[in-house]
Amino acid sequence: MTVMASAVELLNQILGLPLLPSSVIAMTTDSISAAVPDDVGRCWRRWRIPNHFRDGMSPESYSFAVEAVDEEAGGGQVEGPARSESWARGGSEEAKGVYLTWQDLWVTTSSFKSKSTTILAGLTGYARPGEVLAIMGPSGCGKSTLLDALSGRLASSMSQSGFILVNGRKQALAYGTSAYVTQDDVLMTTLTVREALYYSAELLLPNSLSKAQKRERADTVIKEMGLQEAMNTRIGGRSSKGISGGQRRRLSICIEMLTRPKLLFLDEPTSGLDSAASYHVMSRIADLARRHGRTVIASIHQPSSEVFDLFDNLCLLSSGNTIYFGPISLTSEFFASNGFPCPQMRNPSDHFLRTINKDFNVQIKVIGEGSEHHPTDITSDAINILERSYKSSSIFQQVLRQVAQSSNMKGEIVKRGSQAPFFTQCCVLTKRSFVNMYRDPGYYWLRLAIYFAICLSIGTIFYDIGFNYESIQARGSMLMFVAGYLTFMAIGGFPSFVEDLKIFRRERLNGHYKPVAFTIANMLSSAPFIFLISVLPAAIAYYMVGLQRGPQHFIFFTLILYSSMLIVEGLMMIVASIVPDYLMGIITGATIQAMMVLACGFFRLPGDLPKPIWKYPLYYIAFHKYANQGYYKNEFLGLNFSGNGGGNSSISGEEVLKDYWQMEVGYSKWVDLAILIGMVVAYRFLFWVAVKVGEEVKPMVSFFLLGKKKHVLDLPSSIPVVVTNSTL
Repeated sequence: MTVMASAVELLNQILGLPLLPSSVIAMTTDSISAAVPDDVGRCWRRWRIPNHFRDGMSPESYSFAVEAVDEEAGGGQVEGPARSESWARGGSEEAKGVYLTWQDLWVTTSSFKSKSTTILAGLTGYARPGEVLAIMGPSGCGKSTLLDALSGRLASSMSQSGFILVNGRKQALAYGTSAYVTQDDVLMTTLTVREALYYSAELLLPNSLSKAQKRERADTVIKEMGLQEAMNTRIGGRSSKGISGGQRRRLSICIEMLTRPKLLFLDEPTSGLDSAASYHVMSRIADLARRHGRTVIASIHQPSSEVFDLFDNLCLLSSGNTIYFGPISLTSEFFASNGFPCPQMRNPSDHFLRTINKDFNVQIKVIGEGSEHHPTDITSDAINILERSYKSSSIFQQVLRQVAQSSNMKGEIVKRGSQAPFFTQCCVLTKRSFVNMYRDPGYYWLRLAIYFAICLSIGTIFYDIGFNYESIQARGSMLMFVAGYLTFMAIGGFPSFVEDLKIFRRERLNGHYKPVAFTIANMLSSAPFIFLISVLPAAIAYYMVGLQRGPQHFIFFTLILYSSMLIVEGLMMIVASIVPDYLMGIITGATIQAMMVLACGFFRLPGDLPKPIWKYPLYYIAFHKYANQGYYKNEFLGLNFSGNGGGNSSISGEEVLKDYWQMEVGYSKWVDLAILIGMVVAYRFLFWVAVKVGEEVKPMVSFFLLGKKKHVLDLPSSIPVVVTNSTL
């Protein structure tokens, strides 16, 4: 007996269907697609069969694991032990999957200046394990908004209503259950593919797995996505060549697949890829979904015909309304029955999108019953026809039936997965960031070269300034230049800060680690490099100028410069978290530092500063004040300078500080250093606050100002639906 005949006999035994081998349309390694008779005519159905079917097991031993995925116009109920609920109880934990249903889902956006705008209008649908749901439609139709609503990532300015259930229950999508792959491949460009996966595995997987097991998991997903040949290739970016766009896309998916999520959201997974790369990416995703029972929801724009055939179900949107939701196999028939058949030799997805894209509102030829009354329709009319037809069709009733069935199944509660503990997160992030900073020349190495050039310039201009009266002003100017300009140059690393924060936001959205772990790791990984660019160039300037001798003075000078650079790094990280645009961020950071330099007491002595704003509070919160005081006390105290009138008169360094620079000499220079160290901690804390504000405070403000925004999964446990007996 052939494999196909054996499979058909199996289905007849389990489901009691009058299925013949001749009615089988297609058969793959794990499923059978067939046209079966019912009380109306024929309907398209697919049954998923476990891999061990070919291992000679008897039907009784595995019949409970056969998933009857009813493709009867998008869903229906199959009686008997092989329905979806039974399948969900069998097999591995991965195979249980996640059933996601939503009904009457509305999303609106509002602001103070304009009325609320509807983005999604009463959408209903479902996503099932082992299937790929494609969300398609013209630009601006609401594809990404629907994906964000289902995954819980709506912007704080949007409000949502409707019903969303996971396995028929009111529950949140916890870490490890779902993953979201963004449209942009935000990756650390200096790492190789293998390194990126290994670091992510150590971050995402719990310590109950050994390091070898984590790396084995990473190697497995690399093979699943076909990235073996690129394992040792650097990812590459703007300034360096690396892997291809399709490989970058697959790597982004690999990272999120490490936790083996049961529900995978993909935002434009084929964006920017050619047709061949798009097919390879989507075929891998579809294969993983079907082999491991994962639920995949992807928004996609204009797929090729080969990619389109990989999908199981299609959600077609136009201006936030559902034009069609159901099996891919019935889409062409639905359009044809309403007078919009797909021409021969045309990509079906192109035809569907052209028919419902009302941006240009062109005329469309109408073919079919009743077309003599309206030989042509404009796009807006076609959309109305299709929308009304869908709402009154048996396809829509089958969608409601499937939603009702999945909503009432009361499946397993999706539990939060385990991940690496906080200390491990800090260690892995520190190591990864250190490697990135070491390999990226724009992060610190270019700055080091610039600092060498600047310090050589300082050394030659102020070379061996001596101890005469004129050297007082020269020393003060040189030290102010170090405090102001050398620290100012930290803005050169701003583009790298922005890229780091992009990676942080992408990983944070999927719950890879906590913001405090990123804050600590970023500071620890950057500290050695900042120390290097503080000591080496500063030594050139210090000894060429002839500042006060003694190792203790040079060490203190270096510590002040090091602390100041750490402060500016923290300041620019804060700016990067608020203003993620390269040009505007650099301008903002430069403006803040310029105001601090003006108020530090050098260009205008402290006693001459205007009291509002400049003296109180800016003079006291500008770190340049304490850096200058530390530099000046370290340099002037203990020295004597020739008097202004010549002769044997001299001026002590303490007199210079009090009378010439109006410095506060009532406390030690180490107090100034301690204040700077406190500012280092304070600025990093403010960076953490800025990140948390973006995550939590902004949604809270929107809650009070724009009205209640319902949590994505804070929904009733049952859905009122209309179920009819009609089928396609």
